[in-house]
Amino acid sequence: MDLIDRILEITKRIDAIGSTLQTEEATKNALIMPFIQALGYDVFNPLEVVPEFTTDHGVKKGEKVDYAVKKDDDIIMLFECKKFGAKLSPDHASQLYRYFSVSDARFGVLTNGQEYMFFTDLEKANQMDSKPFFSFDICKFEKHEVEELKKFSKSAFDLENILNTASDLKYTNEVKKILNAELENPSDEFVRFFASQVYSGRLTQSVMEQFKELVKKARKQFISEKINERLENALSHPESQDKDDLETNDTNSSNINSEDGVVTTEEEIEAYNIVKAIARTAVPANRIYMRDTKSYCGVLLDDKNRKPICRFHFNGKQKYLGLMKNKVETKIAIDSLDDIFQYSSKITETISEYD
Repeated sequence: MDLIDRILEITKRIDAIGSTLQTEEATKNALIMPFIQALGYDVFNPLEVVPEFTTDHGVKKGEKVDYAVKKDDDIIMLFECKKFGAKLSPDHASQLYRYFSVSDARFGVLTNGQEYMFFTDLEKANQMDSKPFFSFDICKFEKHEVEELKKFSKSAFDLENILNTASDLKYTNEVKKILNAELENPSDEFVRFFASQVYSGRLTQSVMEQFKELVKKARKQFISEKINERLENALSHPESQDKDDLETNDTNSSNINSEDGVVTTEEEIEAYNIVKAIARTAVPANRIYMRDTKSYCGVLLDDKNRKPICRFHFNGKQKYLGLMKNKVETKIAIDSLDDIFQYSSKITETISEYD
């Protein structure tokens, strides 16, 4: 079983029992220990995973960190745990900060069982940075993030390799956060940068407000066009795409700007990828297909209409996820695409009806 499959098992567990985890200890047992084990470390072997690891800091003696992970008898990671659902922020890592400075570990991890923040000492030796260089959310992740997570697994752990890429990873993620924030809610400086290059008049407040909406609109169109362009390229030249690209974009050409007016949106593609990630726990990813229509976007097993897995109804103000049971659809209102993960068990149950 690959790492992504083990992570998806934990995702399913969060869907099933997350609401019952009311304490830190319950979170450790149900989610955090399985996560450490998914990375290949034996949580029941104190030579690899030490619970309640004791550290001393200045006048404070006997302070304990929740878990210390060891490899070849060296401490490589420290875990500080919060209960499931607790808000995580670098500001909550004060204990981990103290532990880090008095141990030989080069990585500290702050987690609530769903989110994992990885820290190191890029800015000052032996002093944990104030911001994580890598964050991983078990319920919402990209494929490239799993590849980064693999570097911390027992079989792949290489201190120098991780540290060599940590700086780029940290600042790339920070830039992405800034870009995302600007694209979602552009600042005046961001809007002025574009407006000043295409508008020759005076940038009054009303003009700036107009361009703020234009920037938002242009962003959506640009992303949608790039996604459709990549999908069309994959469909037109499959031999030039590697396996991973095909698995990500194995849609039907009728889905994209087809002559009958059907246009697959960015949200539908993202929702399809979420369902595909869920479905991988039951069947190989290359058996999951997307087929778009004017009234809904459907996900099928083996690209067969008689094997519908679910449907997306995203054309109105309210989004609906159509779940299938005995080929009968039940529409469920969702507020965000992340809500799809709540129905992971229903989706895999539907697949089992056909398989």
